[in-house]
Amino acid sequence: MIRVLVVCLLLALPAWAEEAASLSRPAAVGGTPGWPLDLVQRADPVRAAPPSRDDAEDAGDVLGLEEAVTMALDHNRLVQNSTLDVAKSGNQLASAKTQRLPQLQLSVTPAYLAAPIDVKFDQGTLGTFPSTGPIPAQDTTIRTNPGFLASVTASVTQPIAQLYKIGLTIDQLGVARDMSRQDLRTQRQSIMNNVKQAYYAILQSQSALEALQEQVASNRELERVVTEQVAQGAALGSDLLQVKAALAQAEYNVASTQHTLASQKEQLNHLLGRDPETPFKVSPVPLVTPMETDLPVAREVALRQRPELQKATLQISYADYDVRIKRAQFIPDLSLVFKYVSPVTSDVLPKNIAYVGVQFDWDIWDWGKKRQDMTQSQRALEQARNSVAETASQVTLDVNSSFRKLQDSQAFVTVARLNRDAAREKLRVAINQYRQQSALLKDVLAAQASLGQAEDQSRQAVLSLWQARANFEKAVGGDR
Repeated sequence: MIRVLVVCLLLALPAWAEEAASLSRPAAVGGTPGWPLDLVQRADPVRAAPPSRDDAEDAGDVLGLEEAVTMALDHNRLVQNSTLDVAKSGNQLASAKTQRLPQLQLSVTPAYLAAPIDVKFDQGTLGTFPSTGPIPAQDTTIRTNPGFLASVTASVTQPIAQLYKIGLTIDQLGVARDMSRQDLRTQRQSIMNNVKQAYYAILQSQSALEALQEQVASNRELERVVTEQVAQGAALGSDLLQVKAALAQAEYNVASTQHTLASQKEQLNHLLGRDPETPFKVSPVPLVTPMETDLPVAREVALRQRPELQKATLQISYADYDVRIKRAQFIPDLSLVFKYVSPVTSDVLPKNIAYVGVQFDWDIWDWGKKRQDMTQSQRALEQARNSVAETASQVTLDVNSSFRKLQDSQAFVTVARLNRDAAREKLRVAINQYRQQSALLKDVLAAQASLGQAEDQSRQAVLSLWQARANFEKAVGGDR
């Protein structure tokens, strides 16, 4: 009779594998099965057990994949920093445009005259006249005594010849802003891919956790039955030890998977830019269907929209502007200037001086510095052109590799499912042989372990397919 009970229990073991075979349904998140409720109540009838972390996570809101991606793009700190970089580039561009306008400068220096200023006029310095004689009639010194005073200098400068160089700088900064936008696209695509990878990993862990919890429950019932069988002499003690070892291994796997799941959820919360302890539940995603994508078309799309390649192309324009700016350094500066000066001087000398003129500045001899700077910029331009070809080649390799990995993952899902079905059939045969007393309990347990490994391989295959598809979408350069 006990042997029949064991057989019935073993026949029920594939049920947990069948229920957990699909990763596309919601996984039940719960703690490791603990003591029966009546034992807990007898141990502490006054105080209830505190809620576990998994129970708290069950109370969280359901977080869909698209919602997670949108939240990450809005709140991820790396994306926000990249957005601020674009804004900073716009500020630099606006700042450069102000260089075209007149530059107003004012300098005021309040001071205390520490030593007197003596202005000496020799006899006859201002002339000698018949009616008055020499002016001054004798040597005269006019002193300005120490005291508080101020020196004032004001100027208005309108660049003229510099407008060409300023225009080149403005155009170059416009290209730099476009490059920052491509950096933002790169960061957004990277975060989207990371969120998808983390989300898929959580789905896989939750499905594995549910299967392991059901396996623990089955092993506990099997332990109870085999214990009774050993007590009646219908089973060996080694059989009971094998069952206990399988139960301990299953309980360890549950605890380890729970820890992995908690870490994965914290990592996803970090990517979403929120508190790592925020509870949530994931929702199932549709089953991954084979992608009918032509590799040449995918390469063409990637070469057209990958942000890395677009940035490399913009780098050529940026380097070309740099060459032109360095060449423009040979042009002298010419500005229209109005200047007012109120210097610190004697009371008898003019204190308000104003003039309008043209200011001409030219570094006549710089020992070849400007020419060396221009040569350096020309070589940087050649490097930028080489980088475009290199980046295009890397993009092509990335698309090809991602496409092949996607195909391999799709094929491996079929292989893993066939292995799972074969392991399930092997377990069924082992149970029938055990029922007919032509197989030992250890053979059934070995078949059960093989089925568990096959189920895990099947889940990993589906997870790899999800990840490969996300990587392929990133390789093509899609923004969503």
